[in-house]
Amino acid sequence: MANTEDKAPNKENVSSWKDSIYNPRTGELMGRTASSWALILLFYLVFYCFLAGLFALTMWVLLFTLDDYVPRYRDRVPTPGLVIRPNSLDISFNKSDPQKYAQYVQHLEKFLERYNDSAQSKNEECVSGSFYLQDGPKEMARKACPFKRASLSFCSGLSDTNYGYHEGKPCVILKMNRIIGLKPEGEPIINCTVKKDNPIQMSYSPNNGNIDKMFFPYYGKKAHENYLQPLVAVKLLITKEDYNKELTVECRIDGTNLRNNDERDKFLGRVTFRVKVVE
Repeated sequence: MANTEDKAPNKENVSSWKDSIYNPRTGELMGRTASSWALILLFYLVFYCFLAGLFALTMWVLLFTLDDYVPRYRDRVPTPGLVIRPNSLDISFNKSDPQKYAQYVQHLEKFLERYNDSAQSKNEECVSGSFYLQDGPKEMARKACPFKRASLSFCSGLSDTNYGYHEGKPCVILKMNRIIGLKPEGEPIINCTVKKDNPIQMSYSPNNGNIDKMFFPYYGKKAHENYLQPLVAVKLLITKEDYNKELTVECRIDGTNLRNNDERDKFLGRVTFRVKVVE
């Protein structure tokens, strides 16, 4: 009798559990009839369609207020950042092993391809030392001044395809970020220092690190389609006594009203990187 009484509740529990998923007597699935499920699905379909439509309308209104030529708000970036190539803030290599510095050489070569004479056939010669102002409607296509790759001298990759890495005197290339309408006061010049007691000699090109004003102002990606930022190449003349040492180099934009000492943004008007040459 005890066994029979124990089995009865077990059967009832199993039946109750199955009915909670699908009840054949009422036709309910998960506690709801087919019509109830249809109403819920219809509600959520309409609800999410409404949300999607509201999002699309919001994006349409936002895009309608944007300008294809000039950003609406430009007051948050008054000073350009300084960018280094090769794209690494920690340059470490063995000058005796080409495989160790091949990535830096390849990156520089690929970056400078756009500065080849053949790639700048549409650019026109400009007057050096003065801003290249091109007044007119914002939709007007602006012309760009050519930047000759050969002006980078030993860091151009034309005479030395290894950019000095094979001799332990690596080249780095610096450029300013683009800012629409920027016309820096004074004479922009790139100046680099090594944070050590004994300074390291450096060679700058072109024009000893000066950036010509003819490359300013920039009119935007759409209006100034062929524009290329001017470059400054720095060749670090590292001597044997500085091999196997990590050297910290800081480069700044000097000679202008552009900020380069903001402690909250260490890339505003300057850049710091490390170089280590192993023999």
